[in-house]
Amino acid sequence: MLKGLWKPLCAIVAVSGIMALNPALAAWELDMPVGVTTLSDMIRDLHHEILIICTITGALLFGVMGYALFTFRKSRGVKAASFSHNTTAEIIWTIIPIFVLIYMAVPSARAILEIEDSSNPDLTIKVTGYQWKWGYEYLDNGVAFFANMDEASAAAARLGSGIDVMEIENYLRDVDKRMVVPVGKKVRILLTANDVIHAWWVPQLYIKKDAIPGFVNEMWFTATETGVFRGQCAELCGRGHGFMPIVVEVVSEADYAVWVAENGGESSAVAVATTVPSTDSSVTAL
Repeated sequence: MLKGLWKPLCAIVAVSGIMALNPALAAWELDMPVGVTTLSDMIRDLHHEILIICTITGALLFGVMGYALFTFRKSRGVKAASFSHNTTAEIIWTIIPIFVLIYMAVPSARAILEIEDSSNPDLTIKVTGYQWKWGYEYLDNGVAFFANMDEASAAAARLGSGIDVMEIENYLRDVDKRMVVPVGKKVRILLTANDVIHAWWVPQLYIKKDAIPGFVNEMWFTATETGVFRGQCAELCGRGHGFMPIVVEVVSEADYAVWVAENGGESSAVAVATTVPSTDSSVTAL
């Protein structure tokens, strides 16, 4: 038996060795990425809890199956039983999964309700997807701008530019104007699109939704630490799909007030009517 498994085992060991020697493959993470929002903590905890339940369930089921296949195999002279049903066993293996599913359903439903509850925000930002950039309107502060891909990435992406993209910091992952939000505040995103379907996705914030023309989606997050967090459009939206990154900078409340003032906005929480910048403003050349 072991002789027949020798070659497959050698192949597995060889592949594992290659993966261990490759730095890119060695950097793979088995767990979900660590987020920086209250939602990310909740989602990771729920993921771990359900993963443990699924792992234990799988181990028990495959353990029983393996034991039965090994112990009661024909080569050991075991004869198949003549019965076809066992009412007690069928009741047990029906009731136990029901309780397990209920146990998993309650925290899952609670998490879904929390994720979708964007009420009572401290700050509301309307985000509009364009081919190919993002428009931001701070409805509470009167700030509005476009975020295009940064000029260094745009220049390197041009055909025949001769620029080594490996020398460009955050190539295709940086913008000329960042979305800035205060730490510890509930930020509601009103998401839509001007032309085709886009998707606003920042992995470390644990939020991702489609931006659909003529429709407004809502999502929210509360950042728990300051920093710069990057994402991109996650819906194939045309030729420039790979050229519309997202950069969110989380700052202190005091720094946020300074940023609002520097961008001609008002720091009060009173909603201010704003106008979307004309799409004729600077567009990143691709």
